[in-house]
Amino acid sequence: MNDLKNSVIFSKGDKMPQPYSENFIGQAYLNMLSTGGDEFNCPIGNVTFEPGCRNSWHCHPGGQILLVTGGRGWYQAEGEAARELRAGDVVKIPSDRKHWHGAAQDSWFSHLSIETNCQKGPAKWLEPVTDAEYQQLR
Repeated sequence: MNDLKNSVIFSKGDKMPQPYSENFIGQAYLNMLSTGGDEFNCPIGNVTFEPGCRNSWHCHPGGQILLVTGGRGWYQAEGEAARELRAGDVVKIPSDRKHWHGAAQDSWFSHLSIETNCQKGPAKWLEPVTDAEYQQLR
């Protein structure tokens, strides 16, 4: 299993707070690097997932960009095959595109989450990714 302690660019932060943690299966951590409540209007969070952790299906009215900083994980948009992610990968997610992302079963995973056009509103959280959907990924 990959070791989180030796491969971190940004501090992993604290355990994912409520109500966001309700939209994760497994343990995730959040370190907000920019809250977006200022002149930059650009929330950026360092999100770290323990092995096997993933978030629920969701969409962002203004879109999202993921910058993978460590570990191995997955991204899947509705109707598409899951895409394996590793450090250095960039995922550009269009507005209102239903998707999920999270760690591989055997690896921690970390990415910067950048909310784009956040004036369009917060993420809309949907149903969890089922164990059957997730267990197919290796």
